[in-house]
Amino acid sequence: MRSKLVLAALLSLFTLPAFSQVAPAVKIGGLPIGIGAGVSDYSIDYGFSRRMIGVSAWGDYNLFHGLGIEVEGTSIFADRPARLTRMKQETIKGGGIYKYHPIFGIRPYAKGIFGIGSIDFPSDNPLYTHDTYTVYAFGGGAEYKAWKTLYVRGDYEYQFWKQYQGPNYLNPNGFTIGGTYYLRGIHRHS
Repeated sequence: MRSKLVLAALLSLFTLPAFSQVAPAVKIGGLPIGIGAGVSDYSIDYGFSRRMIGVSAWGDYNLFHGLGIEVEGTSIFADRPARLTRMKQETIKGGGIYKYHPIFGIRPYAKGIFGIGSIDFPSDNPLYTHDTYTVYAFGGGAEYKAWKTLYVRGDYEYQFWKQYQGPNYLNPNGFTIGGTYYLRGIHRHS
């Protein structure tokens, strides 16, 4: 009888390490979504050396291994040049984004997006001062973790407005500085 109890105790001791960790070491919670906004400074490509300021907002959805989907809207409306009294450019675009793993805390990314652009412009014809165009853009930038799931973001984008008032392209381009808040955080168990 005593040998059976010793054998049962030994078997119990050998099986305990298999069940020693009850909770996972790292738990990832929330959705893989980031939302952000920033201030944009663009060359509007309407006349020589014309720059305007506006705002941008974006949302990212991380699919896997750095690949994701981004949707963004930009409105360039402020600091209008005196000769361009009606100038305003707005876009809504979506497409793919690839975020590389962080290097010294900085996470670089590249994106390719397309959508629709709306422009208000000065014109000799009072009945034709607004139009919309197909837009595609390429860009990139970097994010830096400022606090928990809040990142500072610097972005550059070069846009192609297809067949702007004829066979030409309008190519607004510029920088956006802002922040992204990610809904997904990593929580370590103690």
